[in-house]
Amino acid sequence: MLNKNQIAQRIAKELKDGYYVNLGIGIPTLVANYIPAGINVVLQSENGLLGIGPFPFAGDEDADLINAGKQTITTIPGSSFFDSAMSFGMIRAGRVDLTVLGAMEVSETGDIANWKIPGKMVKGMGGAMDLVASAKNIIVAMLHTNPKGESKLLPQCTLPLTGVRCVKKIVTELAVLDITPNGFKLLERAPGVSIDEIRSKTAGKLIIENDVPEMIFTE
Repeated sequence: MLNKNQIAQRIAKELKDGYYVNLGIGIPTLVANYIPAGINVVLQSENGLLGIGPFPFAGDEDADLINAGKQTITTIPGSSFFDSAMSFGMIRAGRVDLTVLGAMEVSETGDIANWKIPGKMVKGMGGAMDLVASAKNIIVAMLHTNPKGESKLLPQCTLPLTGVRCVKKIVTELAVLDITPNGFKLLERAPGVSIDEIRSKTAGKLIIENDVPEMIFTE
């Protein structure tokens, strides 16, 4: 199985030169540490920042530089700061090429639930609803199952929805999957993970075509 950093590293392979990218709270923020060499992307944060760099080393943190998840960050040359109204204007205008979000559930049709669990304290919806309605491409970084071992990849979401038919791809500790009109299409397996294990932990319709390769990591 992949750890959280490896999930982020695999998602970083989806970045393309010139992309404006928003990274959600949790695993998605780690993508900033794995931007491939030779790829120029601009990371955007809802609280009003363009040009996020990798996380700072211990002792180098600046408490005035934080992302939307209140984590300390670094900036790159040419970065800019502005208010949240301008930030959401950029999002709603469709200027974000890719959004990477965490999720509590994703349905086989691409619905996402990531902001509320009834009866439990959750930070709130944040900018997720604007992002899923406006971003050109949405990738979800999540664990395949919940703490009870139940699948989070479902025929239909059971939690309140953040967005409908918006997710394009999912990367979990077990697999990379595309959302297709016919369900979850298995693209890659984590090293050492079998198709049978992925099948047993996917409640939604799983499509398997030909041989499914293992993910390759260079580090």
